[in-house]
Amino acid sequence: MTHDVIGIGNAIVDVISPCSDTFLDQMGIEKGIMQLIERDRAELLYAAMSERVEAPGGSVANTLAGIGALGLSTAFIGKVKDDALGRFYAQTMQASGTAFPNAPKDVDLPTSRSMIFVTPDGERSMNTYLGAGADIASADVPDVFDGGGILFLEGYLFDKDDGKTAFSEAATRMKTAGGRSAITISDPFCAERHRADFQRLIAEDMDIAIGNAAEWMTLYETDDLDRAVGMAADVCEVVACTRSGEDVWVRSGSTRATAPVTPAKVVDATGAGDQFAAGFLYGLASGRDLETSARMGVVCAREVIGHMGPRPAEDVAALFRAEGLL
Repeated sequence: MTHDVIGIGNAIVDVISPCSDTFLDQMGIEKGIMQLIERDRAELLYAAMSERVEAPGGSVANTLAGIGALGLSTAFIGKVKDDALGRFYAQTMQASGTAFPNAPKDVDLPTSRSMIFVTPDGERSMNTYLGAGADIASADVPDVFDGGGILFLEGYLFDKDDGKTAFSEAATRMKTAGGRSAITISDPFCAERHRADFQRLIAEDMDIAIGNAAEWMTLYETDDLDRAVGMAADVCEVVACTRSGEDVWVRSGSTRATAPVTPAKVVDATGAGDQFAAGFLYGLASGRDLETSARMGVVCAREVIGHMGPRPAEDVAALFRAEGLL
């Protein structure tokens, strides 16, 4: 079967819970960022959560769910243990319409999970135990690239050497199949940790690169956002920059476009970047121009911040139609 968009990334079960700012302070959780934690810490935080909502997550998997909801064929390459959370992950992905070609395996580490605490202002603080998902390697990349399409990769994979090999294997196979590859930088700390790798990838292997303002400026070590985005656009075919509630910038060579962002109530910011990527990649995969694709991304991000959870709850295609995008 040919897939329009194939993602590879950390297969992580999101465990989402509301909390107060005081709770964050008491538990030593830094607000608004993703922190990697060890197994003992993961178990402590899990036990401290109230009103837990569990859902299959991981940045790229959330993006694929959004693309699949819009009608394109998607597949997610991830790794889970054959435990309760791993089986839940695989079954829920398949049930939502995204193929999950790697069956749960009998591996040493438990399935990855991210404890996400959401404060009343909608900000999310993620505490991620990488577990089995981060051990994905080139041997875990199945043969699903016939027909090309778009491959979407997440920067978090670079936190382990095996992830780099999986990344490289998937990108090589997609290029051979005649498709395009895209990357999301994932996090400013990720850009800091892997600056040389990311700059080389964007220049040599990626056709599409997506990041927010902090990520782009961190990656290219400048306080001038226009300069940072320009440096990426000089070496990569399509570059998108989200700007935390301000207009989105997109570049392709000398072509510049913006997508307006209107203020909206933030219930839960979890997944805003993931769903921007969903709308943007959906637009590109279905032949839309840069501006239309970016506007689709904005609609998807606006929808997801209006409710708890990182995946769409409304009919996003209907929202596109209401704005004249379909």
